[in-house]
Amino acid sequence: MYAQTKRPRRRLRAVFAGAATLVTAGALMAALPAGAAPQKEAAGGRYQDVQLLSFNDFHGNLEPPAGSSGQVTEDQADGTTKKIDAGGVEYLASSLRKARQGHPYSVTAAAGDLIGASPLLSGLFHDEPTVEAMNKLDLDVTSVGNHEFDEGSGELARLQNGGCHPKDGCYEDGRTFEGADYPYLAANVTDEKTGKPVLAPYWVWKHKGVKVGFIGVTLEGTPDIVSAEGVKGLKFHDEIETVDKYAKILDKQGVKSIVALVHEGGAPASASYNYDCDAGGAGSGISGPIVDIAKGITSKVDALVTGHTHNAYACTIPDPAGKPRMVTSASSFGKLYTDTTLTYDRATKDVVRTSVKSPTSENHVVTRTQAKAADMTALIGQWNKLAAPVANQPVGFISADVPGRGATTPEAPLGDLIADAQLEHAKSLDPKAALALMNPGGIRSDLVFKASGSEGDGVVTYGEGFAVQPFSNTVNLVDLTGEQLVTALKQQVSGANAASPKILQPSAGLAYTLDMTKAGADRVVTDSIRLNGAAIDPAATYRVAMNSFLAGGGDGFAALGAGKNPLVGSDDLKAFNDYLTANSSASNPIAPPKADRITIVK
Repeated sequence: MYAQTKRPRRRLRAVFAGAATLVTAGALMAALPAGAAPQKEAAGGRYQDVQLLSFNDFHGNLEPPAGSSGQVTEDQADGTTKKIDAGGVEYLASSLRKARQGHPYSVTAAAGDLIGASPLLSGLFHDEPTVEAMNKLDLDVTSVGNHEFDEGSGELARLQNGGCHPKDGCYEDGRTFEGADYPYLAANVTDEKTGKPVLAPYWVWKHKGVKVGFIGVTLEGTPDIVSAEGVKGLKFHDEIETVDKYAKILDKQGVKSIVALVHEGGAPASASYNYDCDAGGAGSGISGPIVDIAKGITSKVDALVTGHTHNAYACTIPDPAGKPRMVTSASSFGKLYTDTTLTYDRATKDVVRTSVKSPTSENHVVTRTQAKAADMTALIGQWNKLAAPVANQPVGFISADVPGRGATTPEAPLGDLIADAQLEHAKSLDPKAALALMNPGGIRSDLVFKASGSEGDGVVTYGEGFAVQPFSNTVNLVDLTGEQLVTALKQQVSGANAASPKILQPSAGLAYTLDMTKAGADRVVTDSIRLNGAAIDPAATYRVAMNSFLAGGGDGFAALGAGKNPLVGSDDLKAFNDYLTANSSASNPIAPPKADRITIVK
C-alpha cells in the first residue's frame, strides 16, 4: 500500500527513495489544488466543466528563446501567415494565471521534457531553476520525457525529491534544493531487476467531488535517443499497453475521467499553431506515431496531452470505439499552452464525449506583449546572478545568423559548423581523423547575430554556445570501414529513421546526393559519396569523429556504434568554443556555412 506525504506549502508531493523504488503513495491516488482544504461535494447541476491547461517540451527555457526558436506561426484570415515572438517563463506564468481566472475547477499538466537540453541558465545548475519555476507556476502533474533521463534515473529522483547535487553540491550557502512539488509520472518505465515502475504511474486530481486521473508515459523508444548511461538498468514498455493497464486500475478505483500524458507526438500538415487538423475530417491533418497510439489507447481515456515532436496541434482522433477524443500538443519552449474543457458528469463520474459535449481544445500563444510575472523575473535574476560569470564570456564572432534548430533544410549551417569544429578537435588528437558527423537532434538552438545582452552584435557567448550543445557529450574518434560509413549514411533514411529521417551534419570534405524521390536506403546515392573528392573505398578504414551519443549507436545509427579503436576527446561544447575562438575575431567573424555539402533532390 502506498503511503502519503504532503508538503505544508502546497499540494501533495510524490516521494520515492531512489531510482528503483516505487513512488509511495497518495501521489498515485489524490491531491488537492494549491491551498485547498478538503471540502464536501458542492451542490449544483449534474455537469461540471473542468479546465485542463497543458504544455510540453519546455526544455528549461526560462528566458525567452532567441531567433526562430522563440517564434510561432499564425494563419491569418487572408490566407497569409505571420510570425509571433513567444515564450519565456515570465510570460507563460502570466498566461496560465490569467487563463485560470474564473475557473475554480482548473488543473495544469505537462507531457514531458520540461528539463534536459536546456539553455545555460537552467542546464548549468542541472535544471534546478526550471523545477523551481514549475513549482511557482503551480504545475500539478507531468509525465517524464526522454530528456528527463539525460542524467540518469538517480538524478531524476533527486529532481523529484530534492537535495544537493551529488557532485556539484548546493549552489547557494544555506539553501538546499527542495525538489518538485508536482509528481513525475512514468508508468511505462520499470526497473530491470524488480520490474516495478521507477516513478508514479498515475495520479488523481480531486476538487469538490470531481476526480480526474492522469497516466504518464514516455515514448517506448527512449533508449534509442538517450545515452546508454542515462537509461542504464531501466526498461521502457509499450505506450498503449501501459496506459490501458493503468486505465483499468483507475476505473476499478472509481476514477472514470482519465487523461493520458504521452511524451510522443505527431506532425501536423501545417506548422501554424492555429491550423485546423480536423478540416478534412477527424485527425485528417496529422500524421506520425501519436496517431496509431491515439487510435489504440482504450476508450476509458478521455483526452491525450502529447509532446516530443515540438509541434502544435489540437486534433480529434477517434478512439477504438470510434468516439471523438482530443489529442493536443503545445509546440515547445513555453511558446504555447493548450486550454481544454472537460465536461465532467457527476452521475457517471466520467467525461462526456458525445457530438454535443465532446471535449474542446485550443492552443494559445504565450505572447511577450503581456506583463511579466514578477516572481519569475526574480527567479531568473537570482539564477542569472550565479550564472553570469560563466555565461557572459565571449567565445567567438559570427557575421550573420547561423541557423541550427531553426533551419528549414535537412543540412543546417550550424550543423556544418559543429561538424567542422569536431573534426578540428579530432585532428588535434589524431592527425588521421578524416571526417566528422553530427546528429541533428543534438543541435538545440541557433546562433543569432543580434546581441542577447550587452556583449554586442555578432559576439557568441559561452551561454549561447551552451544553448546550442547542452548535453555534455564528448567528441569521440572511431575507426569505420568504408562499408560501415556508407551503411551509416543510409541509416539516416532507413530502418529506425525511415519514417522520420535524421540527416547527419557533415564536416567539410564529405559530399553526397540525397534523392528524396526514392524510398528508404536508396535515397542515399552511393556512387555520389565523396570524401575530399575521392570515392569511398568499402574496404578502407576511415577515422571518424562524432559525439559520444552517436558513438554509442544513438538515433538508430547502429553502424556508428560498431566503430573500433575508440579515442575519447574533450566535451563537445569545449571543442565548439575552442573552434570559434581560434577561427574568428571581431574583425574577421565566421560566416555561416553554405550548407551545400549534401545535394538534395526532391
